[in-house]
Amino acid sequence: MALAAEQLPLDQLQGLLKALSDPRRLELAMALAEGERCVCELTEELGLAQSKLSFHLKVMRQAGLLEAREQGRWVYYRLRPEALAAVSSWLGALKERCGRSARSCC
Repeated sequence: MALAAEQLPLDQLQGLLKALSDPRRLELAMALAEGERCVCELTEELGLAQSKLSFHLKVMRQAGLLEAREQGRWVYYRLRPEALAAVSSWLGALKERCGRSARSCC
């Protein structure tokens, strides 16, 4: 699909979209939209056990949506703006092209 290849390799795009497809990970992304957050804050705010939260953070980090920073015994996470920009760019290109009329078959 040329559209995805223009912006981002298809497997990377698929990974980003898959990571965002889970309702808990969407909640997590919205919480991180406020800026960098500590795991301790996120477990409390989202009402998740640390093991469940760690799983979701791992999926999002492997997809390239998050970056992490360790400080003492805590880990702080933030969204990677360039990953969100890549998805946004792909969606924007998709939006521009979806209104095109079909070519004549004759």
